Amino acid sequence: MPSSRPHALPLPAITRPRWLLRASVDQLIWWAAAFWALVANTGFITEALKGVPAGSVATWGYRLALAAGLTGLHALLLALVATRWTVKPVLAVLVVASAFASFYMQRYGVYLDPSMLRNVVHTNPAEARELITWSLLPHLALQAALPLALLWRVQLVQRPLWRACAGRLATVAGALLLLAGALFAAFQPLSSAMRNHKATRYLVTPANLVWSAGKLSVAQAGQMQRPRQAIGLDAKPGAAWARWHKPRVIVLVVGETARAANWGLNGYARATTPELAALPVINFAHVSSCGTNTEVSLPCMFAPVGRRDYDEDRIRSSESLLHVLQRAGVQVHWRDNQSGCKGVCEGLPQDSVQAQALPQLCDGERCLDEGLLQGLPERLAQARGVQLLVLHQMGNHGPAYSRRYPAGYARFAPACEDADLQHCSREQIVNAYDNALLYTDHLLARLVGTLQAQSDRLDAAMLYVSDHGESLGESGLFLHGMPYPIAPREQTEVPMVMWASDGFARSAGLDLDCLRRRAAEPAAHDHLFHTLLGLADVQTALYEPGLDLTRGCRAAGTTAAAQSSTPSAM
Repeated sequence: MPSSRPHALPLPAITRPRWLLRASVDQLIWWAAAFWALVANTGFITEALKGVPAGSVATWGYRLALAAGLTGLHALLLALVATRWTVKPVLAVLVVASAFASFYMQRYGVYLDPSMLRNVVHTNPAEARELITWSLLPHLALQAALPLALLWRVQLVQRPLWRACAGRLATVAGALLLLAGALFAAFQPLSSAMRNHKATRYLVTPANLVWSAGKLSVAQAGQMQRPRQAIGLDAKPGAAWARWHKPRVIVLVVGETARAANWGLNGYARATTPELAALPVINFAHVSSCGTNTEVSLPCMFAPVGRRDYDEDRIRSSESLLHVLQRAGVQVHWRDNQSGCKGVCEGLPQDSVQAQALPQLCDGERCLDEGLLQGLPERLAQARGVQLLVLHQMGNHGPAYSRRYPAGYARFAPACEDADLQHCSREQIVNAYDNALLYTDHLLARLVGTLQAQSDRLDAAMLYVSDHGESLGESGLFLHGMPYPIAPREQTEVPMVMWASDGFARSAGLDLDCLRRRAAEPAAHDHLFHTLLGLADVQTALYEPGLDLTRGCRAAGTTAAAQSSTPSAM
């Protein structure tokens, strides 16, 4: 008799991925640490091996000790944060970040310290797009896409709590032993390398990312929690203000990435400053920057204490020279064609070239620097009292130097027109860089001409100084941002030029021939704060006469920018 029960349907087969890697969290930690030691740290190992005889047995032992130490270090760091729920997200983030970091460190010779990471974080989208080149793709494919694909196929083995704890203790102990053993085996050459170049530690990837990100986060959180400290509360006009019968305008041009080595007025073989050479400008031939990137140099050059007593937290948490000048009655305005004033002009009148959307000068992402002069004649015609106008250039910002000047300034050829500098010869890179300097020369000369045209109704002065320099392939380095103690002179020596109308020089009692002699002596960003106080004749206890470049070249009694009896905190 046939059964009335329905036939049971067969259960669907459970489909499994074609292949999986089964691993515990601790095994995954060791795999990642070994991968970074072998793949992401070639820059660190190369730097640590400098000066060590190549090919010897001892050198190979040193190399193995470095790889073992890197493995132990990263295994230890991961062991502190990796759990069954966090290990994959943490590794995914670090793998991608390490791939990007190792590419730019290897390609341009940069060090990923907190200062450089701050620079990266504050890079605007247009600048970032110029750094994303086709040569980045194969690097990301090998060091990011492939590891992420493998990570996706890892199936974590679940273990009882006691076994997981025991495994983690074993990982920590093993990492500590491996790290200690490696340090013991390689102590003498490694300690020598670190003692001579302490910044080498910022090549250890991704430990450099973790350390720099943590330090940067703590610093920024502290700065956000407190208002900027007011400085120069005693600032007031000097006695000379009562004798000035014309409006007084000082224009400060903050250059970008211009290096002294390629500045024509400094004796460079090429005429990169032909228009300025035809004007009665004063060229300061030996000027040192405060930093090697904008994030450091810009706040520092507007602070009363610069490189000589550098304190990043103190500088970033305080007001700038511009606030002191405004407090004394100087009308201050900041015009930007870059990535902002880095807090220097916070709360003060400001505008940007990009916002003007000038069709003949802007392409939607960036604007040529002549946009900084837009409307300047009209502004000067309405000038009253004492004014400081700050113009922040795009200048020679790399790596796309060819985008910093119009076609008419492509005088040195062939010029590199690729943002990926590896696709250009060094000659092409230098040609593009020098063309951008030519355009800065034209901008400054045009500015001087505009100020001179108004000399019948106002007294004017112009001061130009770049924020930092640039490496153009020397010693295999490109761009900028090296840690200051080991930075090459190409990144720390910058051009500086001053011009003053006859009326400004007379009213300030400036002996221009004396100032030309002073310009042949060393100067630095440290002088800017005090020189501008002197030129504007603002009294404050912050003023240090010895750091005013014009002080020794002014007739007695023509200025009152002496120290006030009222102290002012900084």
